[in-house]
Amino acid sequence: MSNHPIVHIEFSATDGKDAAQFYHEVFGWKIEHDEKMNYSMFMADENLGGGFNQVTESNPAGTVTVYIQVDDFEATLAEIEARGGKTIMPKTEIPTVGWYAVFSDPTGNQVALYKGMQQS
Repeated sequence: MSNHPIVHIEFSATDGKDAAQFYHEVFGWKIEHDEKMNYSMFMADENLGGGFNQVTESNPAGTVTVYIQVDDFEATLAEIEARGGKTIMPKTEIPTVGWYAVFSDPTGNQVALYKGMQQS
């Protein structure tokens, strides 16, 4: 079993609250909205959730980002680059939440790495 599970998924949305409501009504997902960050989140089950990122030029409609849990960003990004991937955004703090980084695989898919502050 991998110690690098998928821990978060983000869908692009022009209106995160509306998108969250849609998924709640269709699939019954639990929804929360963080007013401070203007970010709507969902829990699809007890193990997997995500959120709705604002549509922007760099995050166009139709973008889905998968976040993979890691312990060591530097080692993981070095391995990604050694195998033909590319770091798009280095390790970046999400205040009071954790850290993330974004890479592209050799095919061009953009994927994110994540480590929460609560993570051991």
